[in-house]
Amino acid sequence: MILTGYLRCKNSDETELILKYLPGHIIASRQEPGCLKFIVRELSDGLTWEVSEQFVDQKSFKKHQERTKNSEWGRKTAHILRDYTMYEK
Repeated sequence: MILTGYLRCKNSDETELILKYLPGHIIASRQEPGCLKFIVRELSDGLTWEVSEQFVDQKSFKKHQERTKNSEWGRKTAHILRDYTMYEK
């Protein structure tokens, strides 16, 4: 499974949430079984983050989504717009 897209912050408050909680989310995601790639990088506007994820299969991706939803990252940033495309490779 491959996911690409963007996190789109509306304001600096949302950006601060990403800066605070993203490092832990990246570490946890990269340690998950089946994670092949997990990259999130801030773009020059300071409000947009490019996301690129790859998991070995649908099962590992689903487990990642479940963990994310229940994590501090997931709870604190749930309201931030996600503009993602997912596809199988």
